[in-house]
Amino acid sequence: MSDTRTSETSSGNPRTGDTELYRGIDTRYVPEVPRYVEFDDRDRTGASDTGAPDVDLDSGKYLKLWQGPNHPGITGNMSVELTVSGDTVYALKTHVGYLHRGFEKLMERRTYIQNFPLVCRICVPEPDFNEYLYAASVEDLSGLEVPDKANWLRILTLEMARLTSFLQWIGGQVGAFGMGTIGQWTVTHRDYMLDLFEELTGGRIYHMYIIPGGVRADLPEGFEDRMEGLLVKIEKLLSEIDLAMFHNAVFKMRAKGLGVITKDMIDRYGITGPNARAAGIARDIRKDEPYLGYDELDFEVVTAEDSDAYARAWVRFQEMHQSISLIRQIMKRIPKTGPIHTKLPNVLHWRIPPGQTWHRAECTRGEYGYYMVADGTIYPRRVYVRGPSYTHAVAVMEKLAVGTNIADIAGLMVSLHTYPPEIER
Repeated sequence: MSDTRTSETSSGNPRTGDTELYRGIDTRYVPEVPRYVEFDDRDRTGASDTGAPDVDLDSGKYLKLWQGPNHPGITGNMSVELTVSGDTVYALKTHVGYLHRGFEKLMERRTYIQNFPLVCRICVPEPDFNEYLYAASVEDLSGLEVPDKANWLRILTLEMARLTSFLQWIGGQVGAFGMGTIGQWTVTHRDYMLDLFEELTGGRIYHMYIIPGGVRADLPEGFEDRMEGLLVKIEKLLSEIDLAMFHNAVFKMRAKGLGVITKDMIDRYGITGPNARAAGIARDIRKDEPYLGYDELDFEVVTAEDSDAYARAWVRFQEMHQSISLIRQIMKRIPKTGPIHTKLPNVLHWRIPPGQTWHRAECTRGEYGYYMVADGTIYPRRVYVRGPSYTHAVAVMEKLAVGTNIADIAGLMVSLHTYPPEIER
């Protein structure tokens, strides 16, 4: 096998040749240990689609290791089965099933209203997208009209959830590279946002706020002022993260060049969200197929070009700024008066006419979709949930891990931003 990252260059960094990464740092003390390995043709005998070479465990050259199912970053209770030689990963296999699962089958044996508190558990850090998509599917099949004020309250909770999820993710990303301080900052500010969720919905983690026909409650008194105060705090936090993370030579060295997703992989693997936008693909359902009130809000799709772990982190960081701007715009557009939900039939005996529908939205990780089939009974005939983690944590992760140094596996996993229940749902 041949090492692609140990060649000495004249521009400063002995591994990447990037002088900017090491400005002010004596590069004599930067280790020249290879972080990524490319396999030559001899190693690719019998190689799979992931690019992994044929591994003979009986040769004594390779070792099987398990990482997880404890949290190896921000990826939740999933595990990866590693095949290594030295500290180079030759193959990776994703294993799930250690967390709550089987939601689609559970929904087939519950009434429509009983599924309402179930769907939010498919994605714990960002449950509101499941609430919205489930409610939108039920409303479409049953012909329910949602009041305008309820739609604006829905979009508010979706952007609050986006910002909350990113605050949790970004601390996990730098934590996977050994930088624990930023995670302490972001968890604190995430808790501040959860305080506002508790005021609005009564719950901190599972909100169960977006119901078929509208939402459960109006904004509490003084909520707008408290929201603005928190947004100012988060803006200050982001400026500190910019210095401590994105201008940090160690983070740059670890993240740049790690897990590069090429443009030809985007459609082939079904890659969406920041993982696609970091490759220069300007796709965002909020812009491409606006729902709720996104077509009335002012924002642009954030993209990058390098498509590595650093670029993905930068895109998400910019989208945190974007969510702050969107929340401020939404707060100004929420009507002061008006209904927040429409009248529902007897939900214990609610029979929805036969039909099928598909709804999707843009969550922090990419495209999130619900396909629902009704057959005229009190139970849904079929509910299919399409979360971005299904492709990102399995096919994409297994492809990108080949040739990576074992020390970077956790950082690579977090850079794809995945949640296990979306996989085994």
